[in-house]
Amino acid sequence: MNNGKTLFPITRGQQKPIDVLLLQLGTPDEPTAKGLRPYLREFLSDPRVVEVSPWLRWLLVNLIIVPFRSPRSAEKYRRIWDDETGSPLLDITRRQTAALGELLGEHYRVQFGMRYGKPSIREAIRNIAEWGGQRIIVVPMYPQYSATTTASGLDGLFDALREERIVPAMRIVQDYYEDPAYIDAVVWRIRKTWEEAEQLGQRPEVSLLSFHGIPHSYVLAGDPYQCQSTKTAHLVARRLGWSDEQWRLTFQSRLGPSEWLQPYTDKTLIALGEQGVKTVLVAQPGFTADCLETIDEIGYEGLEEFRSGGGETLVRVPCVNDDPPFIEALKGIVEREAQGWL
Repeated sequence: MNNGKTLFPITRGQQKPIDVLLLQLGTPDEPTAKGLRPYLREFLSDPRVVEVSPWLRWLLVNLIIVPFRSPRSAEKYRRIWDDETGSPLLDITRRQTAALGELLGEHYRVQFGMRYGKPSIREAIRNIAEWGGQRIIVVPMYPQYSATTTASGLDGLFDALREERIVPAMRIVQDYYEDPAYIDAVVWRIRKTWEEAEQLGQRPEVSLLSFHGIPHSYVLAGDPYQCQSTKTAHLVARRLGWSDEQWRLTFQSRLGPSEWLQPYTDKTLIALGEQGVKTVLVAQPGFTADCLETIDEIGYEGLEEFRSGGGETLVRVPCVNDDPPFIEALKGIVEREAQGWL
């Protein structure tokens, strides 16, 4: 009995390839104060990033931080901007996406979305919806989980999905801070850079494993980022055979007067120079793609800080970027999540 209405059976037919969505932080459209303002406003207005009351956050972001920080940030972005490829983070993320798609093959379709800036996570979800994607594996490009990065990216994902009539089945990679293949990729890149430095007569005396910092209060509230970063650092140092005297774990990129995770990278670089260290190596295992915080903050500002204390040479280890070992690591992570779907 259908009350005179025609009922159409619902059939799924042949399943389409699995969509793999890489979540990355984001980048401004151009290295100018005008280009930085909307990017910084979107980034710093995120309650996951600045955990204060909404009215105070609005005042800080719109009346203090964005007006004064935009010109200074634009100057830094100009130092790393490429005339042909533009933002390093965007260019590298494109290359990572293409390399992973090629490695995974025809059963997968890989794309990326930026939490802040373009192309947005919403654009990626629209693409998936328009082609009728049925299954998504979400891979945040942050090996260590933090509410400020992974959770914020998922907020953007869920906001985008809220606009869709049909929400695909979904599996989310929460973290991979101790994944053996990821650790191998970091170690491979450090060894390669170390060998290149030695060939130039720049053998590092001390090495830093520097991670992006977060306010200490976030850790007290339950954020696991510090514990996961520490675990990553010790796994990397152990694989490299470093003694406790050969390396330091530090945290960078602090903003504002509140206490952030310590020891601070900038102060450690100055102190090492004052202690007579002439050559230091800095790797950043919390970043999977080179960006402002790696190329400029460490490669330019970090070198200045090290030299201000009396140091001479800073060997910056590039991020894993689209290194084959890292793309292989991502492939393994995706394939584990896809078990039962293929």
